[in-house]
Amino acid sequence: MQKIMVFQQNGSGKSKIEGINKFGEKQFLIKTFDIDEPLPPVLDDTSDYLPKIIDADIVLDFLKHQDLSDDLSSLCEKLNIPVIASGKKITTGQAICSPT
Repeated sequence: MQKIMVFQQNGSGKSKIEGINKFGEKQFLIKTFDIDEPLPPVLDDTSDYLPKIIDADIVLDFLKHQDLSDDLSSLCEKLNIPVIASGKKITTGQAICSPT
């Protein structure tokens, strides 16, 4: 079973998670990492918001804050975990940023 970690803010990945569960034929174990608190416009240090270790085969990024997405991409690159961040322009790491 493939492990997917979904990073989201305020339920932003909910419909995608529902779609994976509905059409994934029980092939995926999905865990979510939720950030639901208000954030400042700029985060110089995201270490209080992102985990140090991620146990997943792939990460889906539905975070709305650019600083979090950039640092998540860098973290996943270090951990050798692919990241999908649809519709984003990630400036660090190696996230796959397909158009929405």
